Amino acid sequence: MPADLLATPDLLRSVFRRHAAGVAVITARGEAGPVGFTATSLTSVSAEPPLLSFGVGTGSSSWPAIAAADHVGVHILGEHQQELAATFARSGADRFGPPTVWREGPEGVPVLDGVVAWLVGGVVARVPAGDHRIVLAEVVHGDPSGAGRPLLYHQGRFQRLRD
Repeated sequence: MPADLLATPDLLRSVFRRHAAGVAVITARGEAGPVGFTATSLTSVSAEPPLLSFGVGTGSSSWPAIAAADHVGVHILGEHQQELAATFARSGADRFGPPTVWREGPEGVPVLDGVVAWLVGGVVARVPAGDHRIVLAEVVHGDPSGAGRPLLYHQGRFQRLRD
């Protein structure tokens, strides 16, 4: 078998760069203030009950707050929010400082303004998965009425849908 087909972290990253994914920002209330990160691993799990999942690295700065949070926020970003996505993806960034606009939402979860849609979910499980945890949350609040088209991530860049 050729070496380029052996399972490695680089192989996984290379293959998933070819997979277009929607862009979300996950938020939670932490002891020192709000935390959040950009995620492309968001998945709808179940309609009854309404469950979603996302992955978070255990080495990320957001993990301690996500590990302790009862509730999390999930924000579907619009194609007009590439800079917001980049801010929440950047290590060491002041993610909740200007120009980010947010408010305290249901269950005390930080809710970002101007997103295509958002949900707040109660955490029901944190499943170990290598150097990540898969977080399962049951949706308890949300708003699907934001304007715009979704932001995508493909080939290492934020992208827009094409007609």
